[in-house]
Amino acid sequence: QQGCDPFAQTQRSKLQHRRARINQQINKEMRMRAGAENLFRATSNHKVKETVALELSYVNSNLQLLKEELEELNSSVDVYQNDSESISVPMIPLGLKETKELDLLVPLKDLISEHYGEEGILFEKEIKEFMELRQAMRTPSRNEAGLELLMEYYNQLYFLDSRFFPPTKSLGVFFHWYDSLTGVPSHQRALAFEKGSVLFNIGALHTQIGARQDRASLPGLNQAIDAFQKAAGAFNYLKENFSNAPSLDMSAASLNMLVRLMVAQVQECVFEKMTLLRAQHDFLARLQLAQEAARVEDVYSLVHQTMTQAHVKDYVPFSWTTMVHVKSEHFKALSHYFAAIALCDCPGECYSLEAAACSGKCWLHHEKAFIQFHVTMPEGPSLRVLLQDPEERRKLGKAHLKKAIMKHEEAMRLHGLCKILRKMDILQEVLSFAHKRSLSKYSEIDHEEDFFETGDAPDIHPKTHQKPEIKSPNFSQVKVTDLFHRLGPLSVFSAKNKWYPARRVHLMRGENGFGFTLRGDSPVLIAGVIPGGCAAEAGLKEGDYIISVNGKDCKWSKHAEVVQLLKSTGEEGVEITVITLQSSEGPKAADKKAAAMSSGSGMLKSNKENSRKSLMNSKSASTLLVWSKKSKRSKKSTYGIPFTAVGDNEAMY
Repeated sequence: QQGCDPFAQTQRSKLQHRRARINQQINKEMRMRAGAENLFRATSNHKVKETVALELSYVNSNLQLLKEELEELNSSVDVYQNDSESISVPMIPLGLKETKELDLLVPLKDLISEHYGEEGILFEKEIKEFMELRQAMRTPSRNEAGLELLMEYYNQLYFLDSRFFPPTKSLGVFFHWYDSLTGVPSHQRALAFEKGSVLFNIGALHTQIGARQDRASLPGLNQAIDAFQKAAGAFNYLKENFSNAPSLDMSAASLNMLVRLMVAQVQECVFEKMTLLRAQHDFLARLQLAQEAARVEDVYSLVHQTMTQAHVKDYVPFSWTTMVHVKSEHFKALSHYFAAIALCDCPGECYSLEAAACSGKCWLHHEKAFIQFHVTMPEGPSLRVLLQDPEERRKLGKAHLKKAIMKHEEAMRLHGLCKILRKMDILQEVLSFAHKRSLSKYSEIDHEEDFFETGDAPDIHPKTHQKPEIKSPNFSQVKVTDLFHRLGPLSVFSAKNKWYPARRVHLMRGENGFGFTLRGDSPVLIAGVIPGGCAAEAGLKEGDYIISVNGKDCKWSKHAEVVQLLKSTGEEGVEITVITLQSSEGPKAADKKAAAMSSGSGMLKSNKENSRKSLMNSKSASTLLVWSKKSKRSKKSTYGIPFTAVGDNEAMY
């Protein structure tokens, strides 16, 4: 698969290029600052100290300007929105984390030669294919294909980890990634940092796909809901399974904020979906809309609280914090507006004393809905009188509209405080339209003879008919083949296992056969050796793995295939190549299928991430499986038996 053309001049790619350029400049300035600070501490020359202090002030000033420029880029949410002419509130997407190019050719060739005893040059094609996949992953297209590309690379990292990252030794390469929001560079040797960064980009790409949907249509809203739920799932998975991240965007506090932000954006889409589906003139539908809007206000208030916490406040762009605050006030205003509309505009005959045609069931249903509508009961007459008296409904509706107008004005005031949001015409348009609509309705129901003071409307009880779902990434959705399957099955040929140099043995068939017992597939194991037999005299041992017969590679061969090769030998005998694992626990431990391994020190994975298993078949195709799922073979493997006791899955030759 290929990424999108990195030179394609789309609005989004231009933005990403500018982000990459600023990231590099920030990196340069930070190196200069580190050097200047070291010199300042090291020198005792007063004149040099003054010069360095002046240089530091310039560097810090440049860094501040670059970070402000990057913040403005991260606030360019309009670039990621859809091109529809319909007016909808903009969503907040994330830019992708940038990474440096990585040359793995020499390190992997060296490790293949050193650890696997193979010619590294013979695996250049596979190494280059992996590097091309990584290069493509840096510029994923903003669609399902882009997500599949990121997921494919993420799944390939499992095999890279198993093949080339021993638990006790470093590969010697650094993975460089830039912080998504600040541009500050980070690097680690741990492959977990690479995996975590790719997972972050999967979540970020979901946010971009969600933001670009046309939310004026039902299919667009459903796609946006799905995308934001999957983004929340990716960030939540990252938070629960990776720790000690070197960059702030992947810290627990930041990821918690991002999960809550995505959930809030899902809730906003649910409200928009209700406005499309529900009949606007229906009393109950308007009460539900008011409660949905109150729910959106509730979740955005929680996001705003999270964004203003100590560890997050100085990190999150000011425009994000302001927009979340604006949305909180805006949806609170909408909840009061729809409450007023329900009270003032719905057909009065359903609640009047003259409504003999209205069934008692309908009345009870409406009364029950209204009892649960407010957080505290409104002051004044009883609920029944309130619903039956048009004048009382108008008074309460007027109180709700008064509160709605106040909240609209607060949202517009907050919007005006942020320079970046002021440039966002569509948001200004949405806020202005909602404000004018509430003012117009207030003027319509306001009577000249009203001498009563408009009371304070109680808050509306938040309620939703569709709770957001945090959808964890489905890694098995994108099936991948181990690029380095020629090295052999992971059950034996992995970075965590060590084996003695391969031995070539010439074996003659005796009267009682070769004198050994074979078990299993890929590779076939010598489970027992008859003392004094041909195999024992040739130097074969219990626990040896057969990797070739007469020069034919047998690492992936099935039991029957190896047996057929042995049986087809003539009087001249057969040449077998075997390896013996270096393991204190013997072959029993070696026969277990490979689990996902730790990527060394630094950013460590939790037990969930480490417990991941994979099944490999003879065709080398592999699907990443559910956690803790083990292969059947690992459960059945027993080795402490004499050669005479041949089990069902063994055969003596």
